[in-house]
Amino acid sequence: MSYMTVDADVSTRIAALGRRILAGGQIEREEALELFNLERSADIYDLMAWANRIREHFKGNRVHLCSIVNAKAGGCPEDCKFCAQSAFYNTNSPRYGFVEPEPVQQAAEEAMRHGVTAVGLVAAWKGLSEGRMLDEVCERVRELARSGKARADVSLGIIKSQRVADRLKEAGVQVYGHNLETSRRFFPQQCTTHTYDDRIQTLKYLRNAGIRICSGGIIGMGETREDRCDLALSLREVGASVVPINILNPIPGTPFEHVPPLPPLEILKTIACFRFILPRQEIMVAGGRTVNLRDLQSMIFMAGASALMVGNYLTTLNRPVEQDLQMLKDLGLEPAGSEHDFSDQPETAPRVKTPEPVMV
Repeated sequence: MSYMTVDADVSTRIAALGRRILAGGQIEREEALELFNLERSADIYDLMAWANRIREHFKGNRVHLCSIVNAKAGGCPEDCKFCAQSAFYNTNSPRYGFVEPEPVQQAAEEAMRHGVTAVGLVAAWKGLSEGRMLDEVCERVRELARSGKARADVSLGIIKSQRVADRLKEAGVQVYGHNLETSRRFFPQQCTTHTYDDRIQTLKYLRNAGIRICSGGIIGMGETREDRCDLALSLREVGASVVPINILNPIPGTPFEHVPPLPPLEILKTIACFRFILPRQEIMVAGGRTVNLRDLQSMIFMAGASALMVGNYLTTLNRPVEQDLQMLKDLGLEPAGSEHDFSDQPETAPRVKTPEPVMV
């Protein structure tokens, strides 16, 4: 019999799961699904209270801050249906080639002033293979790493060989962002130009290179609660260190422009469920929080979030960094600072031999 089917009220079952996780145990799929399917606001607040305890137990009161630089904008050959930068859609998104060093260094200086741990270089393209562009990317990473102003993270799409991942590691990349985006079941409904397995293969290359994985997804695209649950479980399986939760901000011109928004309490419940499944990971609330959570943004930490994307997103605006820093101060939280090293999180998996992927 599943643990979550015993004859006890919801509050008792949530508390029992919370105590199990605090003691070092983990939640199973059927148990997690019951949490994702909670409906009553009182039960959701109870879930959030335990998620907050789990966050404090494993992460303390320091919040990991991250910012991003749109290092190459627009014209992406992928058809991700949420993305303003896809060449498939007319969204009036800016387009430009790979950035020069100056904007990257300016972003690093601003990050250092605000206690931001990392600056992520994000590029709108299919991915990286050997060649001139990889050389240029590695040089940008080395420049940022040498400055000592912020950790140099990257999110550069699908990696096409182990050699590419190894070179990124040699250049100084510690964390690579590559979202699974959603569950395996729902993935073909939001992208058809590459597969879920292509993304899994990229994560294998990263683990083999000794690079930490930043991988999460987007909620509110029309997926089910079960899809969200399966995404969180997949992220646990692949060994993600940082888990960004983005909330769809529908962009005019994309196929998802008319998708109705998730209720704020549904978003907070999802964050809390992710914390139950991923107690030791950095759970980062990223794109879409301002427009979707509105006045409830500060409740993400009670729901279990331990990290925050600050500054503007790739093609949409965020609120000023100063407001986020004041929010942390008001909550008795503080930025983790540039010394954050993920030492309390699961180690990456051992290097394994993996076949070359078949690209589409």
